[in-house]
Amino acid sequence: MKKIPFIIGLFCLFSFGAMAQSSTDGRGGFGIRGGANFFNFGGADASNNDYDNRIGYHFGLYNSFFIGESLAIEPGVYYSIKGTQNDNLIKSRAVLGYVDVPLIFRVYFGEGLNFFGGGQMSFLTSSRFEGDFFGSSYGFDTEAISKTDYGVLLGVGYTLPKGLNVQASYDLGLNPVYKNNDAEIYNRGFKVALGYTF
Repeated sequence: MKKIPFIIGLFCLFSFGAMAQSSTDGRGGFGIRGGANFFNFGGADASNNDYDNRIGYHFGLYNSFFIGESLAIEPGVYYSIKGTQNDNLIKSRAVLGYVDVPLIFRVYFGEGLNFFGGGQMSFLTSSRFEGDFFGSSYGFDTEAISKTDYGVLLGVGYTLPKGLNVQASYDLGLNPVYKNNDAEIYNRGFKVALGYTF
C-alpha cells in the first residue's frame, strides 16, 4: 500500500511530461530537488503547547512546463520528513515521513524570479514518537497519525544558469495530524531547496 502514493506521483509526472513535449518550447523539463524542512505543529490546539521547529529534509522529482510566456505548471513527487519537537525533560519529538504530491503554478518575472502556489496531497509512510532519557534514545511507532494530509503551498524561487534553481516555500497543512481526534493540530513548516532541471 505504501507504494501507491509513489506510483500516483510518477503517473502525474509522466502524464504532464507527455503534454509538455509540445508546449515547453525549449524551457522547463524534468528535474530533481532536495533540501531542508523546518516543520512544527500549528493550529488552535497547538498554540498552548511548547512545540518547536524540527529540522527534516525532502527530496524528489518534478516536471515543469510552460503554458505561456510566463506561466508554468509543475507537478512533483517528494519524500519528506516532517514533525515537531518539544524541549521538555525527555526532549520528545514526532518524526513523520510522507510522500508529498504537489501541483503548483509558477509565475515568472523575467528569466529567473518566480512566485508559485498550489495544492498538495501527502501520504503518510511512517510515524514515530521519540525521546531521550538518561543519555539514551527511545522511540515507538504510532498509529495515531492520519494516513493522508492535504494543504496549500506558497513560495518564491529563482532560476540560475546551467539548470540550477533555488526556492523557499511554506506548507500550510489543512487536515488534522491526529486521526479520530477533534484537535486542531496541523503540519506547518518552511522548506528551502536546491534543484536541477535536465
